[in-house]
Amino acid sequence: MRPQPQSARPFNLLAWMVHAYTASGAVAALAMTVAIMNDRYRTAFFLMVAATVIDATDGMLARFARVKEATPLFDGARLDDIVDYLTFVFVPTLLVFRAGLLPPGWGVAAPVAMLLSSAYGFAALDAKSDDHYFTGFPSYWNVVALYLYAAHLPAAANAGILLMLSGLVFVRIGYVYPSRTPVFRGLTIALCVVWSLILLQMIAMLPDVPPALLVGSLFFPVYYIVLSLMLHARRAHRP
Repeated sequence: MRPQPQSARPFNLLAWMVHAYTASGAVAALAMTVAIMNDRYRTAFFLMVAATVIDATDGMLARFARVKEATPLFDGARLDDIVDYLTFVFVPTLLVFRAGLLPPGWGVAAPVAMLLSSAYGFAALDAKSDDHYFTGFPSYWNVVALYLYAAHLPAAANAGILLMLSGLVFVRIGYVYPSRTPVFRGLTIALCVVWSLILLQMIAMLPDVPPALLVGSLFFPVYYIVLSLMLHARRAHRP
């Protein structure tokens, strides 16, 4: 085997540091699980925010470090998917189940649907399009769990919402990838930052979030859905 040039070694070290950064999301998932099992839901939501920050920034760092070239035998994208399934799917599912947000009996169908539909969503080859859109509901279960926990809706309504969103995983609509979809990317990121600050405030106030703050925070989900549907329609009619 040809010895590695001295100049390449620091570059490879940087790439492995980025992979470790991505993997740290799994450590956050363990901490979330411990918090949930001890009924410390506010802590769990703060940890979900931390995991989301990791997920939002590791791709940029991976491109900067050129990890595909530096570590060709290690699949960073697969690692990212494993960590994302834990932090965006499994842990939020555990939270809605543990926190008593679902009706007894038939309500167990909702967490099962969340886990199985998102397993399909993560494994589908068209889960992310070449022009940087998510295909099907992109398993933002951490956000959904926060809104359901804060809104104090009837348990049956929570289960219905979760089942509906699970079904939308299979509906091949393109959803905006906030950090990569080029159309209105600057505006989307700016609004997302503002919304994230509001969510932090909501988490700090759990379990009693003022209704005005809760409703006002929906400006970004509404913007996100409307923009995604508009762009999906435009892409569908593209020659």
